[in-house]
Amino acid sequence: MEHRLRKTQGWTRTIARNSLYQNQAVAFLRRMEKQGFEGGEVPTLFSYSYAALELFRLAKERGWNTVLGQIDPGPEEERIVAAECQRYPELPSQWKPAPASYWRLWREEVALADRIIVNSEWSRCCLEKEGVGGGKVEVVPLVYRAAGADEGSRATRQASQGPFRVLFLGQVNLRKGVARLLDAMRLLREEPIELVMAGPSELDPMAWADLPNVKWIGPLPRSEVGKSYREADLFILPTLSDGYALTQLEALAHGLPVLASAHCGEAVTEGVNGSVLEDLEAETIAAALIKQREASYSRVSAPSFRLEDLGDALMDGRAQ
Repeated sequence: MEHRLRKTQGWTRTIARNSLYQNQAVAFLRRMEKQGFEGGEVPTLFSYSYAALELFRLAKERGWNTVLGQIDPGPEEERIVAAECQRYPELPSQWKPAPASYWRLWREEVALADRIIVNSEWSRCCLEKEGVGGGKVEVVPLVYRAAGADEGSRATRQASQGPFRVLFLGQVNLRKGVARLLDAMRLLREEPIELVMAGPSELDPMAWADLPNVKWIGPLPRSEVGKSYREADLFILPTLSDGYALTQLEALAHGLPVLASAHCGEAVTEGVNGSVLEDLEAETIAAALIKQREASYSRVSAPSFRLEDLGDALMDGRAQ
């Protein structure tokens, strides 16, 4: 509330929120410690990245074990997005890099963590580029439960139903590969393919004003997300970098095949429930969309990432 009154936003508000959480969590841990821990074993403290440093400092003072839940691919992702901003200077974006202090504190978190959990091999590779040892990092996919989705029951699309409808759902920004997707749609002007983008946009809608085959419907309430999946023929995620991207699993749970980049979690089985893009050039995306329009899938389903799987992975140190 204080920061809303001050009208601070962006990284200033994010860092302040992380700091507030840590102060409250440390106070809670101190109270919990006074009550004693059951079993007499050395506690293991789990905390998510960017809000773990003060907790880990407390834990290490007491000889506890520490596990960091890394929510994204880290500094490498920031470099990727910065390069994309330079590639598309004509598309002003609201994206701003984090201050140097943000990454300095994160590196302290990493140093204090005994183990680090990431959600994808892509995130592991990005951390390794930062010098984070592979032996310290475990890949544990997200938990996902299909609630209300009619898994695998989509009817086969008929050509008479109109243009091939491609759905992008998420933040409409450069990191998600939207600029490259728009370039691909320019190459597909004469093809019966329509792109529907749903979600908040960091880009000016004028970026696609010249494209009659692109429609932006803005942010959707959760109650309408399922309808968007059901009305589409293909879900596309040309992301430059994502820790996982849960929307892949949501789409698959609705029986919607997925065309995704390799720079996120592994949800797609080639030729079974979709396809993985070879690269993120506009020509590659356009060719893949045409190929997917002609493809047929007998049954599309999402991988099962149960809560029990996550529990097993956390307890025995294995990636599931």
